[in-house]
Amino acid sequence: MTGLELKERRLEEGLKSVPSLVVAYSGGVDSAYLAYAAHRVLGKRMLAVTALSASYSARDRREAQACVERFRFPHEFVETGELENPAYRANSPNRCYFCKDELFQKLDELVRQRGYAAVAYGVNVDDQGDWRPGQRAAREHQVLTPLLDAELTKSEIRELARRAGLPVWDRPASACLSSRIAYGIEVTPERLAVVEKGEEALHELGFRQVRVRYHENLVRIEIAPEELPRALTPEMARKFVDIFKPLGFSFVTLDLEGYRQGSLNTQLVTLQGQASSS
Repeated sequence: MTGLELKERRLEEGLKSVPSLVVAYSGGVDSAYLAYAAHRVLGKRMLAVTALSASYSARDRREAQACVERFRFPHEFVETGELENPAYRANSPNRCYFCKDELFQKLDELVRQRGYAAVAYGVNVDDQGDWRPGQRAAREHQVLTPLLDAELTKSEIRELARRAGLPVWDRPASACLSSRIAYGIEVTPERLAVVEKGEEALHELGFRQVRVRYHENLVRIEIAPEELPRALTPEMARKFVDIFKPLGFSFVTLDLEGYRQGSLNTQLVTLQGQASSS
């Protein structure tokens, strides 16, 4: 038995120890594989729940629904109200905490009403290295972490998802639309809609992994490094301008480092350095 198979067995044993389970399901590869594994082990004693708000894109919703329809695991949507929270809208580096706190409050309520035993979400080993205040909310709500407990990494989850036939196994990393807005700029439904329209337009141009980083009147477009050569042409530059100027941006820029996860968190390193030297 390979190391990956041992981890898979550890995951299944952990899931078997729970009488019933609600899985926080965004539709990304981690939550999709967790929902798949929980359904395989628990059957109808599990429920995948997807949070709906202005920060959740229509594209993500379509992909999440497609996976549910294909594998037929129990699933529901729930409306979340993080945008009604001034602390969330203020968009401090702790923004994700308020989002996850709102989500887990909703799921805790569902657990109490329906008699489920626990809530779980798809955090994994690789998630421990980045700035992720949402994990504090998960600990406070005693949310289970089956993938992390099984010591599964992102690449291992992708491989298990591939073997299971999950269509999202190679899906590019995703996050809520609010993560595109630079810290300190208020998160509003209008700004989230601008980000979503911009990213959808880039996908329509054929780019697979993109981010529209919102910096007030400047947009910083991130495209996967392997896709950058196609973006670095005068013709494509004109298309970018034609997309983003009508969305209200005065300046349209292409990030020459390409897409990298959590690029806005480099602001935190800069701010911390300034604070320590002052």
